[in-house]
Amino acid sequence: MDELSAEKYKGLLTDAVKHFWDTRKSQLSGRTKIDQGNRSAVTGGKQLDGFIKLLVKISKDIGVPENCIYIKGNNLPGFFRPTKDWDFLIISPKNQLIAVIELKSQVGSFGNNFNNRTEEALGSAVDLWTAFRENGLPQTQPPWVGYLILVEKTNKSSKIVRVQEPYYPVRPEFKNTSYLDRYMLFCQKLMQERHYSATSLIWTNSDMEYGSLESDISFESFILSFMGFIQGKIKEIKV
Repeated sequence: MDELSAEKYKGLLTDAVKHFWDTRKSQLSGRTKIDQGNRSAVTGGKQLDGFIKLLVKISKDIGVPENCIYIKGNNLPGFFRPTKDWDFLIISPKNQLIAVIELKSQVGSFGNNFNNRTEEALGSAVDLWTAFRENGLPQTQPPWVGYLILVEKTNKSSKIVRVQEPYYPVRPEFKNTSYLDRYMLFCQKLMQERHYSATSLIWTNSDMEYGSLESDISFESFILSFMGFIQGKIKEIKV
């Protein structure tokens, strides 16, 4: 295998971002009810397929057999709920969960949906790790768990948002922050508290530009972490 590098996948990352916006625009233009708003774009389920394609490509390049990669119907047992459907799994021939990844996006409605996204990500991680601790998976070695979110960069997501402090002060790092800043802090804290092995926040806009806010939650860092872990497990996966 080649030396670990995320640079070779930059073209596919650009394609994935383009696919996201193209699919979203197609879904929005195809809706039939005026009052649907953004719902058709949210429920289409195909916007992040470019990232799935990218993850599959990287996994195969490392040497993961195709029959160990799962991209549909990925229900894993939970502890607080019966199952959770994840976006991407690698499971070894001996039924060991090697890697699990959740993909999300946020376009508009930042005030309404920021808390929903944070609660979803935290809940999924706590549920998975508690199930793992309680022998919900047939293994003793923990999997690599990743979270990647694509967030629209606009004036609304970039401007400072006032915090609400009616009774007690919020933590200082949340003051004078935008929604993008808060997503950045959230992704960093998810790793800091070991809820996820790696996280990535990718900002993007309708011109299909994209980038990172901090190197530790960049797509490159995310992929290098993923690749390094999978490479360390490759003998187990190729049994």
